[in-house]
Amino acid sequence: IAFKNVVSNGLVLDKNGNGAIYNQNAPSEFASKPGTEWQTCEATIIGNKITVILNGKKIHDAVECNVATGSEIDKNVTEPGPLFLQGDHGTVWFRNMRIKELAK
Repeated sequence: IAFKNVVSNGLVLDKNGNGAIYNQNAPSEFASKPGTEWQTCEATIIGNKITVILNGKKIHDAVECNVATGSEIDKNVTEPGPLFLQGDHGTVWFRNMRIKELAK
């Protein structure tokens, strides 16, 4: 999921903007807080389908993701693999992260 500085991204909904499934799917609505505030995000990934709730609003609902979004180790997107957290446009902070495996 892409999170960018909202101040520079404005209210644009695109597949490379804030809340996007990077380079694949734009969020269904603009749910971002200003770039100076913490964002809350819940992402559920089951198989190749991604559901995302950003700041209490569902912005992706079981979106199919059949190709890697970038920085992938391999092309096996339907198999279990790593989770990447990155910040490539300045300083980024993460807090209160919880990751759990879901029942099959």
